[in-house]
Amino acid sequence: MLWVYSSKPYYISLCILAFTFRAQTSHHSLLLVTKRSAFAWVMSFCCSTCHREGMPSVSKAEKNRDEASTEVEHVDRGLHSFQDIAHIFRNESLTRLTLSHNKITSVPANIADLVNLQVLTLWNNQIEELPTSISSLSKLRILNVGMNRLSILPRGFGSFQALEVLDLTYNNLSERSLPGNFFFMTTLRALYLGDNDFEYLPSDVENLSSLQILVLRENDLVALPKEIAKLYRLRELHIQGNRLTVLPPEIATLDLVGPKQVFRLENNPWVQPIAEQLRSGPQALLDYMRSDSYKYLYGRQESGTTPVPPKSKNKEKKVSRHQNKQGC
Repeated sequence: MLWVYSSKPYYISLCILAFTFRAQTSHHSLLLVTKRSAFAWVMSFCCSTCHREGMPSVSKAEKNRDEASTEVEHVDRGLHSFQDIAHIFRNESLTRLTLSHNKITSVPANIADLVNLQVLTLWNNQIEELPTSISSLSKLRILNVGMNRLSILPRGFGSFQALEVLDLTYNNLSERSLPGNFFFMTTLRALYLGDNDFEYLPSDVENLSSLQILVLRENDLVALPKEIAKLYRLRELHIQGNRLTVLPPEIATLDLVGPKQVFRLENNPWVQPIAEQLRSGPQALLDYMRSDSYKYLYGRQESGTTPVPPKSKNKEKKVSRHQNKQGC
């Protein structure tokens, strides 16, 4: 429990924090890594007092603590650059670095000097590009760069040796943004690409042999590759909010329906037969997709005689884009 008291007469801040945060490799923790933790929320509230009083973003005492700790967290501190926390690069034992809700615009190449780093969280900053060296972090398991301004990923980005969770949600990425080896991260278990600009997903996605969670919601996808069906370990597929009208019949072979599975399909302009089956639930749809009548329907749709649904005119009005532009 954390109590924070301000001696200024105009406001007294009382923050109560009770939390346990430890990123594990369990199924449920994969779902939690992209969500704002209770700690981040409290720090966002409490640290605003420091900003109003004109206190330094990172005090000398904090620097000393950071250099001696394996886990460093500076959330919502108004940081504009890694230069503001240059002292962390003297800490070779650092395993976890969390810099969410700041105003950082770039990641330096010497991020690779943090050779023991396992978790890097840069959620909600203003980062436009990542250094090529970032993929040389051989022990990195979780990388969260969601809610930034990325429109391209660096060459060789798929060279991570141990990465299990990658969150690229709320950026400006498309299929043209990905380097050639992006889908060769065989250790990856959860990939979050929601709220970007993808129209197609490369067939190389089949190489993500360990993938359990694939989030593609709120993009511009007009088709999915049949190779997704080769992701035999997939237990969650989120494709809601796209421009999909049909799905490859092969997807029906995946285990996507059950108490521990998630299959999200809403808010797509589905052809009428799919829409009708969905009224009875995802299982009814998967059963239908195994039929010869659906395979015929799919082939006819894919022949190119049906026009592609237009892009949403309201995409720029989405909350995520609005926040991203303002650097919230």
